[in-house]
Amino acid sequence: MNNRLKIERAVKNITQEELAKAIGVSRQAINAIETGKYVPSTILALKLSRYFEKPVNALFVLDETDI
Repeated sequence: MNNRLKIERAVKNITQEELAKAIGVSRQAINAIETGKYVPSTILALKLSRYFEKPVNALFVLDETDI
């Protein structure tokens, strides 16, 4: 799964640490999501969606290998 978290963070000019604090996870969790090492739970994806004010499918996109 691809994601746009790093891009959206850059648009808001926030660090991984700031995002992590805002949604209640560790900076390492944000890093793992951004690098594709971790796929967030539905709840976490919804928290990110709410934070960035974007639909989940604007933040996360399935790869052909995910289908």
